[in-house]
Amino acid sequence: MNPTVYIETTIISYLTARPTRDLIRQAQQQITQEWWESRDRYDLYTSALVVAEASQGDANAAAARMAVLRTLRPLRILPQADELAESLVTELAIPLAARRDAVHVAIAATNGIDYLLTWNCRHLANLHQRARIERVCREHGYQPPLIGTPNELLEDVP
Repeated sequence: MNPTVYIETTIISYLTARPTRDLIRQAQQQITQEWWESRDRYDLYTSALVVAEASQGDANAAAARMAVLRTLRPLRILPQADELAESLVTELAIPLAARRDAVHVAIAATNGIDYLLTWNCRHLANLHQRARIERVCREHGYQPPLIGTPNELLEDVP
């Protein structure tokens, strides 16, 4: 069985985005493409929340994101995910303004997913946040997903 990966919205956005002049985003898009080419080493999952977020905005861009999302397996959003997301916010692991990020973590954790892949380095793939997120998940009886960027997961590819 392959390791499991929850694909968060930023990954789909970087994967399908038009080329940019911003050098950092350009590098992130390239790394995302490189990781995507190695995706057969993993079982990829997403959620209705990602679908809802990805369907917003420019119609052509949304269509490209939705085409990629149709290739991923959907996860159920269990009632426990709402409870865990609330705990992630109330126990200050993730700010209230970023509640959707807490829901992404909770969906992955309650479904036993190994990795949560994201470019959200403010609330998710952040050393300070990771420790708090992991603590809250464990205190509520869940193994937290390892949260990281495609660059970090690319390092795992032999």
